[in-house]
Amino acid sequence: MEITLKELKCAHVKLKALLPRSQTVLGFLWQTLKSSQSDPVKIFVNQWPDFSVVVCKPLCQQEGDSFKDILVFAKDEVRLEEMIRNNVLFDWSKYFCIGTNLDNRRTFSAVASEKHISCRYLAVCNMLILRDMSHLPDVNCAGITLGSLDESHIEMVNRTWKFGQKGSLRMIQNMVRNFPSCCVLDEGGRPVSWVLTYASSAMGMLYTTPEHRGKGYAKVVSVDTAPLL
Repeated sequence: MEITLKELKCAHVKLKALLPRSQTVLGFLWQTLKSSQSDPVKIFVNQWPDFSVVVCKPLCQQEGDSFKDILVFAKDEVRLEEMIRNNVLFDWSKYFCIGTNLDNRRTFSAVASEKHISCRYLAVCNMLILRDMSHLPDVNCAGITLGSLDESHIEMVNRTWKFGQKGSLRMIQNMVRNFPSCCVLDEGGRPVSWVLTYASSAMGMLYTTPEHRGKGYAKVVSVDTAPLL
């Protein structure tokens, strides 16, 4: 079932108690509540109010939208499998990306195998939670010009990201438009180091151009962005 905005706020509170397992979906709900301008998404649960599975599904309205992750939280393998088999939520005739805990891989793989559909793991991401902002290190920004990325930088970010391709441009556009980013600018106002924020509230796509590495820029942009999340 799809949940309402009021239910979404309640789900956000409940998922906090399920950290760190709920981290990705919790961050996604937080950004959804905070940024009404982000690309449209629907949130589903297996039942309400005592849910055990949450599915955050971006709407596929334009070319490239299928690259955006469908984020899944589950604490019950049986209920998860039931939702995976729901063709309204997961259209197995089309390509889609899943972002979920490693514990859920087996369930997705089993259903995909049963349907004779290939299932490929792109990457394993280790996510960390900073619970106390006072633990952020001090950084010396003297002589460094900081800014935010804009839409003129989308192709540059896509080109340097290891998963970048034509289909990822829409996702990066959504990130740049709606979520925090930080970059170090050179004397010509061009970004030479940057970090973006995913829809799940996680920082990522951190990159520094080769000629500016070893200057501590990655630390600067990360520390500057963290308090915004």
